[in-house]
Amino acid sequence: MTAVESRLARNLHAVNERLRAACLRAGRPVSDVTLIAVTKYAELDWVRALVDLGVHHLGESRPQQLAARVEALAPAPLTWHMIGHLQRNKARRTLQSATWIHSVDSLRLLETLDQLAGELSVEPKLLVEVNLSGEATKGGFSADELRRSWPQICAVRNVRIDGLMTMAALSDDPEEARPTFAGLRQLRDELLPLSPQGWTLGELSMGMTNDFEVAIEEGATFVRIGSALFEGLESAATS
Repeated sequence: MTAVESRLARNLHAVNERLRAACLRAGRPVSDVTLIAVTKYAELDWVRALVDLGVHHLGESRPQQLAARVEALAPAPLTWHMIGHLQRNKARRTLQSATWIHSVDSLRLLETLDQLAGELSVEPKLLVEVNLSGEATKGGFSADELRRSWPQICAVRNVRIDGLMTMAALSDDPEEARPTFAGLRQLRDELLPLSPQGWTLGELSMGMTNDFEVAIEEGATFVRIGSALFEGLESAATS
């Protein structure tokens, strides 16, 4: 095993231990939570090594890099997640690459995805992005905007909404993220009775390296982890 592979294995083990401990505290089975490895800053060889270690859910935030990495890592049995802002003119390519799109942040984007899904005969899994921190630098619907827009969202024909996504404000104290994550779960519970038959809104994508344990305690089903997995790899590669 190379130095990079050894460091990756240690990092992955540490993340999984944190994930298991959070599930235990929350009284949830580990199988409830899916680890998405965010690979946007990782070298391709690191990603390959991580896949060899058993990580099969990968997240990218740029459509062009997503498409390139899907091609480079084929035919490995991977599930790709688009987690970054998606422009409507990149939607077609993204639908051809990603199984999950976490960042449906406007009605216009949803309408574009709905139309393209019909044209391409694909069934993407979509999450609506919600900005619960109120930060101007973050995209997504506010809670009130989402409530007002929900009837239009529910009118889609070729896709369905599988859940919600949010990002908490950056903080050194993970507990400061708890109200944001609890708010997303409560908003999901509020919208579910207003949703079409068959929509479970079962997925909550929330939590990153600094705060994913709190997100799990508040109901996260997807956690998006990047730096904790790839920490120290540049020094390992040159040692």
